[in-house]
Order: sequence, then C-alpha cells, then structure tokens
Amino acid sequence: MSIQLRGLHKGFGSKKILRGLDLDVDEGETMSLVGFSGAGKSLTLKHIVGLMKPDAGTVHVDGLEVPTLPREKLFKLRLDMGYVFQFAALFDSMTIGENIAMGLRKKGGMTQAQIRERVEESLALVDLAGFSSRFPQEMSGGQQKRAGLARAIAYRPKYLLYDEPTSGLDPVTTTVIDRLVLRMKKELGVTSLVITHDMKSAYAISDRIGMLYEGRLVEVGTPQEFQESRNPIVRAFVEGEPGLKHDAEEPLPMGGDGAAGKGRKR
Repeated sequence: MSIQLRGLHKGFGSKKILRGLDLDVDEGETMSLVGFSGAGKSLTLKHIVGLMKPDAGTVHVDGLEVPTLPREKLFKLRLDMGYVFQFAALFDSMTIGENIAMGLRKKGGMTQAQIRERVEESLALVDLAGFSSRFPQEMSGGQQKRAGLARAIAYRPKYLLYDEPTSGLDPVTTTVIDRLVLRMKKELGVTSLVITHDMKSAYAISDRIGMLYEGRLVEVGTPQEFQESRNPIVRAFVEGEPGLKHDAEEPLPMGGDGAAGKGRKR
C-alpha cells in the first residue's frame, strides 16, 4: 500500500495554499518533500493524517480515503502512522519513558511489562538506551528529537511522517538523525515522507525528492536527478538564489510530460 494524493486543494479565505497537488509515496520508500517557506509542506502532512480536510481532491492511505473515514477508522489508521514533530513535542512534566508509553497505553492491548519492553526497544533503536527515566529538559535538542522518533516508532507503524527532523540542529547531530531515518527504513521497513529544507539531508536519506511550489509539485526525481535538474525554480531553491526562479515557466502538474513526471519508481 502507499500514500496517494490527487488534485488536492486547500486554502484559507482568499489565500490558496495547495492548488491541485498530486503526490505518490511508494511502499517502502523514503521521499523528501522540499520547497520554499509557506509552500504547504506541513499542510500536506496534516491532510495525510486527517487533521485537515481538503477543499477538493482526495487523500488515500492504504487504499482508504482519509477525509471520509469515520472517527474510529481514522484513529485506527493513525496507529499505522508515526508523526515526528519539528520540535519533538515532548511533555516536560513526564519522563521520556512516560512520554513514549502514553500512546501505547491509549492504544491498549499491551500489558505494563510489554509497554516497558517496547519503550526500551524503541529507545535502543534511536541510540538512547537507558534514557527512559530522564526528563526532556535534561537532554539536548538532538536527543529530544531522537526521543520524539522513539515515540513515533513505538507503535511499529507502517508510515513515518517527519516534519523538519533536522531543523535547528548542528551538522553532526543532523547526520545522526539522517542515519536514524535510514535505520528506520532498513530495520522497520517503514514508508517515510520527510518535510525538510535541508538539501544535504534530503540527498542522503531519500529514494526520491519532490519540490512543492505554488501548491503543486514542479519536480520529482532521485537525488541525482534533482541535483542535475535545470528547472529554474529547483535551482533557485537548491542554490539559494531566488532571482533564478523568475525565469521559470508555469509549474507543471504532477504527471505532466516534464520535470514533474520524472523519477517514478516502477
């Protein structure tokens, strides 16, 4: 199964953010979604988990149309989706172990011993073995992000959705997070969608990269294809030269005959 968005539109009043977005995330792949600030990247994640409903278009996960799911089925689907927040979003009044265990208790079906074991397993997967009794304020920013990832994988989800996982981190810690993203794919077999501004990170972790611009994908390809793209919008983003995008043609919709149709895995 996979994540599939078709013709997604979302706006707030007169401000249109998503304008017919088409997006596929194939089973087992790690895809990064990049774009200028305000392009709608995080908004896309919120539609996938059902936190927002589109004005038009469809969102399918595992073949289920997310916006139409009744509350119980949406909750069940969300158990298959781990969400890694930009700022870890840990509860300061709880230990790391309690933060991770809270969702498992809410899910139900596990004994206290099984929950403790799952917490320790999850922390070990992100190289935080022995940290369960610490509080978030006793940890560095990078360690907190790893704890947030441990919480997301505690459910053993099919999908991991990352919202700027390396934001605010130094280069060494960023590399640690990148390696963990790769480890989650290898050891857990998850399908991942990563929102990021960090192109070095995107090149390191991605099977494919998509660029969101003016509410649609204007480029999709492997990291090598993305680096070699001559699309002026992509070049402006990658090279940090906003003037380059002024020469761009009208962005292509996903599935067109140009850059947006590249990089499709078969």
